[in-house]
Amino acid sequence: MNKLYVGNLSFNTTQQSLQEAFSPHGSVSEVALITDKETGNSRGFGFVTMSTDEEAKAAVTAMNGADLDGRALTVNEARPREERSSGGGGGGGGYRGGSSNRRY
Repeated sequence: MNKLYVGNLSFNTTQQSLQEAFSPHGSVSEVALITDKETGNSRGFGFVTMSTDEEAKAAVTAMNGADLDGRALTVNEARPREERSSGGGGGGGGYRGGSSNRRY
């Protein structure tokens, strides 16, 4: 797999700077910097897709722990996104009738 997870990104890191950091290790075909939907701010991680598996492996070796914008990157092979259930979450604790101040 040639898609890489890149974590521990500085909030100042841009897609351009991420591409520039990975390009010495091969051809970067895609860069995705993950942002918060409401604020548009970086969430501190992203994905870099290299052209080949060999380039991806070279990038992991070179970039995992490397400094970018003052932060030591976490770089590894991206895992497929897990399915999220569409059901609601579980309920909280049960209802206990009566007053919590009651003494027996």
